[in-house]
Parts: sequence; structure tokens; C-alpha cells
Amino acid sequence: MNIDWNKTPLVPTIVQEASTNEVLMLAYMNQEAFELTKSTGFAHYFSRSKQRIWKKGESSNHTQEIIDMLLDCDNDTVLLKVKQNGVACHTGRKSCFFTSITQDKIILDQEVDIDAIYGVVDTLYHTILERKSSNNEKSWTKILLESPVLLQEKIQEEAKELCVAISDESDEQVIYEAADLLYHALVGLGYREISPDRVKQELARRFGISGIEEKASRNK
Repeated sequence: MNIDWNKTPLVPTIVQEASTNEVLMLAYMNQEAFELTKSTGFAHYFSRSKQRIWKKGESSNHTQEIIDMLLDCDNDTVLLKVKQNGVACHTGRKSCFFTSITQDKIILDQEVDIDAIYGVVDTLYHTILERKSSNNEKSWTKILLESPVLLQEKIQEEAKELCVAISDESDEQVIYEAADLLYHALVGLGYREISPDRVKQELARRFGISGIEEKASRNK
């Protein structure tokens, strides 16, 4: 039984807690993630938002130890039986499946402090994504996400205010304006559904490259 990676370069991967059979999450694997999972004994996935391989728990240490790997009858879906260390969901809940459609409510409480695990930028970005599907019409984030022209105007406005603060105002005001700009920039990333991780990857790529060289490379 082999996966046809040419036919299905990304396979859905269902993850269950081995001791209880509780469904924890759904992710995707490419061939590299699949082989890493087999060889290391820890779950690896391909993140469609980050556009890279990631080891589950690489930031939070909430890893998934592999107990068993199963393939479905069509050889195009993987089931992982794991020992979940910590929680599986980026919201701080044990399982990603915590919103009941029939009951119209959240049925699992947050178990861990996600700011401490993932950092405020990633936490804020995921909160922005959650606002996309919310029905809260009073949410400023929701208004921005539904008004791209307004969003662009606010990013330009906040960038100008930061420049003024850097030139003429106190350190505290510079920090305040930088936070405003960062928030609106993250809303822009959320509008395009571009993970901040991809920005971090771009910054990492630039290490060791002079600013002049980097700008010149854009025009090639």
C-alpha cells in the first residue's frame, strides 16, 4: 500500500488521541512530512498557510508522539494515532473541534495560555482570522476585513503617524503608533490569509544579504 504522491501531493491527515480515540485535528502531509513522521516518531505536517514543513509543537513543545499510522482504503488519507503532549489546537484547547453547530456554542474551554506559547503576533493573527467568520458587526477588525479600501487607508494612515512619532514624539508614542501599524498590517495579512510565519521566513532569508543586494535582486 503506497500513496501516489504525484496524484495526491497533499494528503488529509486525521489525528486521534491513541488512548481515547478523541479526534484532535485535521492537517495535511506531503511526502517529506510523511517520511519525517515515520522516521522521527513525531508528527510533521505541511502547512498550507506557512507554505513549509512544520513539526507539531515546534513552538509550543506540544508535540504528538506517533503510536500508529494508518492508511485508508483509497490510499489517499492518513490516520495518526498519537500521544498528545499538551494541547493540539492553536486556541489552547485539547482538540480543534470545539464549536458545536447544532448547539451553536463552544463546548471546550481553553486549557493553556496561548500568548505565552505562540507569542502575541501569532495569537493576534489567528484572532483576526476568527473575526472573518464571526457575526459580530461591532468588531473593528471585522469592519476592516470587509472594507479593503478602508483597510488600505488605515495602514497608510498608521504608517504616517509612526513616521511623525519617530521624528517628533516620545518613545511611548512611538511604541503606541508602532503597535497600531502592526495590528493593521496583521489585518492586511489576514485579509489575504498570509501567515506572519511567511514574513518571518522572508526576513530569515535576508539574513546575511545586504540591503542593497536584496533590493537589487528584486529587479532581476
